[in-house]
This record gives sequence, structure tokens and C-alpha cells, in this order.
Amino acid sequence: MSASSGKKYISVIGAGRCDNETAAQAEEVGRLIARAGAVLVCGGMGGVMEVACRGAKAEGGVTLGVLPGLDRADTNPYLDYSICTGIGHARNLAVVASSDAVIAVGGEFGTLSEIGLALKTGKRVVLLGSWEISRCGTLPEGVFLARDPQNAVDLVHAGHN
Repeated sequence: MSASSGKKYISVIGAGRCDNETAAQAEEVGRLIARAGAVLVCGGMGGVMEVACRGAKAEGGVTLGVLPGLDRADTNPYLDYSICTGIGHARNLAVVASSDAVIAVGGEFGTLSEIGLALKTGKRVVLLGSWEISRCGTLPEGVFLARDPQNAVDLVHAGHN
């Protein structure tokens, strides 16, 4: 938990484009993060990031986007705050480092890199319809599989009580 504000910061990671089922899951994750009083952190672009932010905003939540470029105009419309990095995909480290835990909803290779970076930095990672991560057939320490959006958010909070 962030010492400065007392709020949890939860990153929602996933692809910049997604199907309707993944979008519905990401939007519900965003809603649940906001209901829990946490700040939603993401990469600030479309797809999973946008619909998760839309869900959070529908519940009065706070959203923060860590952008790959230098222009705040290149964001989704549901961000409260945005940080321009100008470093492209390397911003994935800033996305996960800015959070207390990570929820991956679906995702492509950028999501996979964020999962690895989150684990390397000691963050709890919850996978919801995302990559299958194992070491010799076993989930690595810090990785949890969620069955639905509520379970994903519950698993994040289980590590911060």
C-alpha cells in the first residue's frame, strides 16, 4: 500500500485491443477497484486499459495512465491523470512499479513483459484469462489465477491486508 496516500494502487494490464468478453471482464475489474477505493494504474491507451478505466470512472474511481509517448492527447478518455514518458514499451516498468499489485486481463506480449517485470519487482500478479505462467508446471510465487473479476480483485487485496 502506498505510504503517502494510504490508498492502494492497482495496475490493470492487457492488450490495446480486446474482444467483447475480455472488455467486459476488464470493465468489471475497473469498477471493483474503484469500489475498493484503490487507484487504477494502466498504460493509458485503448483496449483493456480503456475499458478498465471506464469501469473505474463509472464508480467514481481515480485513474492514472503511464503513457508510452509524449502527447497527452494520445490517451483514453477515462484518465484522471497521465504521465508522458516518451519511452515507448519501456514504460511497462513504470506501469507496474507504480502499483502495489497487478491484474492482467487477457493480453499480448506487452502484457507478458509487464507480468515478468511485476514479478521481478516483487508485485503480486493476478491473471484473469491471461498468460499461462509456470515454472516446471507450478505457478511461480506471487502469481495467482482468478476465475472472474471479483475473484481477481479479492486476490489482490488478500496480499495487502
